[in-house]
Amino acid sequence: MATEAPLYKDPTQPVEARVKDLLSRMTLQEKAAQMAQIERQVAAPATLTDLSIGSVLSAGGSAPRHGATAEDWADMVDQMQRWALASRLGIPIIYGSDAVHGHNNLFGATIFPHNVGLGATRDKELARRIGEATALEVRASGIQWTFAPCVAVCRDLRWGRCFECYSEEPEIVRMMTSIVSGLQGSPPEGHHSGYPFLAGGRNVIACAKHFVGDGGTHKGKNEGNTICSYEELEKIHMSPYPDCFDQGVCTVMASYSSWNGEPLHSSRFLITDVLKNKLGFKGLVVSDWEGIDRLCQPQGSNYRYCISASINAGIDMIMIPFRYDKFLEDLILLVESGEIPMLRIDDAVERILRVKFVSGIFEQPFSDRSLLDIVGCKEHRLLAREAVRKSLVLLKNGKDPKKPFLPLKKNAKRILVAGTHADDIGYQCGGWTITWHGDSGRITTGTSILEAIREIVGEETEVVHVPNPTASTLLALHQQEPFSYAVVVVGEVPYAEFLGDRTDLSIPFNGHDTISLIAGTIPTVVLLVSGRPLVVEPQLLEKIEAMVAVWLPGSEGGGVADCLFGDYDFHGVLPVSWFRSVDQLPLNSGSGASYDPLYPIGFGLRMFD
Repeated sequence: MATEAPLYKDPTQPVEARVKDLLSRMTLQEKAAQMAQIERQVAAPATLTDLSIGSVLSAGGSAPRHGATAEDWADMVDQMQRWALASRLGIPIIYGSDAVHGHNNLFGATIFPHNVGLGATRDKELARRIGEATALEVRASGIQWTFAPCVAVCRDLRWGRCFECYSEEPEIVRMMTSIVSGLQGSPPEGHHSGYPFLAGGRNVIACAKHFVGDGGTHKGKNEGNTICSYEELEKIHMSPYPDCFDQGVCTVMASYSSWNGEPLHSSRFLITDVLKNKLGFKGLVVSDWEGIDRLCQPQGSNYRYCISASINAGIDMIMIPFRYDKFLEDLILLVESGEIPMLRIDDAVERILRVKFVSGIFEQPFSDRSLLDIVGCKEHRLLAREAVRKSLVLLKNGKDPKKPFLPLKKNAKRILVAGTHADDIGYQCGGWTITWHGDSGRITTGTSILEAIREIVGEETEVVHVPNPTASTLLALHQQEPFSYAVVVVGEVPYAEFLGDRTDLSIPFNGHDTISLIAGTIPTVVLLVSGRPLVVEPQLLEKIEAMVAVWLPGSEGGGVADCLFGDYDFHGVLPVSWFRSVDQLPLNSGSGASYDPLYPIGFGLRMFD
């Protein structure tokens, strides 16, 4: 007689019944392993079959091989899944990746504008559609979980992660959390806020991050200290999270930062009392990369303390990512000694299993190969191009308001396109693209701003490209035949996290001098490619004809040319306040008489009004 399948393997049973049944069958060793998330480089039969590790992730830039295709990724994840399913209880892994502006670890994927640009659109439906497209491209590669969206409220532009934020205003961030419904699907009417939801195999598990206050650290220091009352923390930094819970967000990531000196990774008050109890979050809380190691100095030196403090605070899954053997050994000892209660372990594993059952991964553990052709498809690239158009903010248009400079004439005889960022896909995409911190050059497929300009003006117009013009070069070129106008594209180098912390927010690569040199001779429009406002001196602003904040538009530079030449009007408005000088920072709206920006939040011109 055939043995009856255990209840937890029956998809017709309620999720909570399946969770309870599976939990009752697990040993302490298996429970501890489910709480571990390891990097793909240490995923093997020894970790996934023998130990039954719960989750695997890719660090930024960690791929099966250089230039790996979606099929390469799917092959890798499916192999890992086969190892996991061969474990004693056959619990599948969930694989996580930072798909924060499209599936940015995957070569050839559609790269959408970073969040600061999406915040400029104020278009919640656009954000939802971007979530849908991203989910499909992530799922095509076999991955089920993205560590997105970042719902931090950036209050200081010196912070190296401000481009990951939609705005300095909580209400704008709340609006753009609609991307959660795009990634996961929209929960049905009557869904209980805080309970995880996933629509199906073409959606991905989302992660609201970083809980909480990461955008408000003192002087914008990454992983720094947010100094404020609980009321302020709740009003500003916590406010987007209930919107995510209403949409069934499955996971929340704890912040590296501290609140009034207490690290979030060890804050029982904020993780358990507030997030889980007061706000009613029933999904899983995951640590950040080696986030628990930062609880002691030197980092990770007293690892047993790090484990005890973080798990007792309420963190359910630990992004280790390499020290899994030490983690499991110490965690089991801490439970056996009573330092971590068994009830806390069961709560953590219940939450992990709940997300796994809700995700449908027990029934659909492997990749859907029918999705492979959707990666970087025309439809998604057109959506990204639309997002670029809607994110651009026109800051100046003509020295005389009655004589606008834009749109540019397509039939000009000769134009100059200059600057370090005119023909660089990597600079357009910024950090978290192919590698953790991003890079320059043709790091993935797409259309540069220069290529887009050449496409739109046609063969009749001579487009002269000079990345780094000198006075003599410019004079010689202009004497050959005068330029009708110049498009100068300058901006920031790619960065991520602490690499982007800045007190000097001037335009890199002597961008100010490049603009000044060209604008002194040729009518000039400046395109600023950056993750935040940069210093624009008043005398420079007077020299140029027009200026556009392009943000970090991603792979589809065509959206920039669409507006520049008048096929579409400018739509975006500033998601953050544009300071006059860095001495004003932090500068946020609502600060009363002291609020004196160069351009206020919400500012944005039109060409055709």
